Amino acid sequence: MGIRVAIAGASGYAGGELLRLIAGHPEFDLVAATAHRQAGQPVTAVHPQLAGLDLVLRATDSATLADADLVFLALPHGESAALAATLPQSVKVVDLGADHRLHDADAWARYYGGTHAGAWTYGLPELPGQRAAIAAASRVASTGCYAVATTLALAPLIAAGAVFPADVVVVAASGTSGAGRATKSHLLGSEVMGDLSPYKVGSHQHVPEIKQATGATSLSFTPVLAPMPRGILATVTAVPTGDVDPRDVLAEVYADAPFVHLLPQGAWPHTAATAGSNCCHLQAGVDVDSGRVIVVSAVDNLGKGAAGQAVQNANLMLGLPETTGLSTYGVAP
Repeated sequence: MGIRVAIAGASGYAGGELLRLIAGHPEFDLVAATAHRQAGQPVTAVHPQLAGLDLVLRATDSATLADADLVFLALPHGESAALAATLPQSVKVVDLGADHRLHDADAWARYYGGTHAGAWTYGLPELPGQRAAIAAASRVASTGCYAVATTLALAPLIAAGAVFPADVVVVAASGTSGAGRATKSHLLGSEVMGDLSPYKVGSHQHVPEIKQATGATSLSFTPVLAPMPRGILATVTAVPTGDVDPRDVLAEVYADAPFVHLLPQGAWPHTAATAGSNCCHLQAGVDVDSGRVIVVSAVDNLGKGAAGQAVQNANLMLGLPETTGLSTYGVAP
């Protein structure tokens, strides 16, 4: 018998990716998967890519989930905290939502609204000291998708004093799966195909999370909806403090990070190259005109940006190698 895991919110895109990863995980036994409107349906009716996974979605409640050793919460923002509070402390929890990421209650109120549920251990293992913190935790808040792409590009440079923490500019494009599975007119294929469109300009909810994780003090963030189902490409720029090669900083920090690849000089990240993997691809340089440091980061928003990151955190919490059940390679074409 393996480690018993359950998923709340298994009908969404991140939930479906969790199902796929857990089905192939050598140490996990999936004992329950829950949903709201789709409760009572076979998993394959919602996720046809999982043909052969003989499981029926159940109603989302603590009684269904409490028998697991670890529960993944893949619920909409604002819905995780109430459910997590009803689970026994003996059950480890990884929350893919935003409910427990922020330390600052005022930032929560400003960007999300409602009652701040309090912060859990932040689930980005590549940050200094976080692997040990995650391994010791029973409650972990996984990162936001834009946040992981930006933080991996920026945090080492600020920590090393290579760039100023103010005047950071990020423009990041995301696939449509980042908006979730709910039916929305602006996400229809006819609206998205052949189009790029900015949204939540100057007010995206991942801004306080990125500042908290990177140490940035001023951040201009422009998210862009791209005509692709999955992937994030983030272009991060900052003002250097001196004559420091940003590639040297990133190479040293991520030398032993299994899921972060600094690409060879001259090769720039592609979202498609990360699809299906738990990896982040990075490249860095200096703008010859402005002198600003530029780091480009690519992740699969459903992989390292959501389900893959959650499994990586769960592995650490359960005493497993963090790479267990996760791929470092993307799929192509």
